[in-house]
Amino acid sequence: MKQVTFDDNGLIPAIVQDADTGEVLTLAYMNEEAIEKTLATKETWFYSRKRQALWNKGATSGNKQIVQSVSLDCDQDAILLQVKPLGPACHTGESTCFHQELLQDQPASFTMINQLTEKIKTRKETPIADAYTTYLFQEGIDKILKKVGEEASEVIIAAKNYDKKEITWEIADLTYHTLVLMELLDISVANIKHELQKRHIQKGDSK
Repeated sequence: MKQVTFDDNGLIPAIVQDADTGEVLTLAYMNEEAIEKTLATKETWFYSRKRQALWNKGATSGNKQIVQSVSLDCDQDAILLQVKPLGPACHTGESTCFHQELLQDQPASFTMINQLTEKIKTRKETPIADAYTTYLFQEGIDKILKKVGEEASEVIIAAKNYDKKEITWEIADLTYHTLVLMELLDISVANIKHELQKRHIQKGDSK
C-alpha cells in the first residue's frame, strides 16, 4: 500500500463517488484496517467515529458499494473511492448523503443525462396523460424508431447547413428520443459508457 497520511486519530477522510454518474455519495472515514479490507474485498469498509468500530457499508441494509477504483490525493491525506452502489448511500433512503441543498444556482450538468433517464423511466412506469414521453411509450417501438430516424435525418440536414444553433437543437432531440428507445429496450447509459470505454479508451490510441 502506498504511504497514507492519517490524522492524530489514525483516520483519513474518504470521499465515495458513483463511478457511473460522478455523483458524490458520502464522506466517511477509514483507518488502516478499513483500507486493507476495502482493497481485499472490493467493498467499502469505514471506521465509525461514533461507535469506535469498523463497519462494512450495506452489511445489514444490502446497500453495498462495489469498489471500482481507489485513489489518494496529492498530499495523501484524503482518499477517493469510485463505486458501483447497489442501493442508496444515505440512511434516509436518498441516493446520496448530500441531498440537503444550501445553494443551487444551476443544476450540475454532469448529472443531467441521468436525471433525464430517471424522468423517462418514471413516465414509463407511471404514465401521465398528455405527456409526450408517455405518448411515445404508449405508441410503442415502431413510433419511437420512426422518431429516432426523423431526428437523425434532421441532424444531417442541420449539419449540412452549418447552423450551430440548429444542429445543437436537433442533436438534443435525437439524444432524447434515443434515451426513450434505450429505456424501452432496458439499455442503460452505463451500458453505453462501458462499450465506448472498451472501444475508445482501453484500446489507447488505436481509435
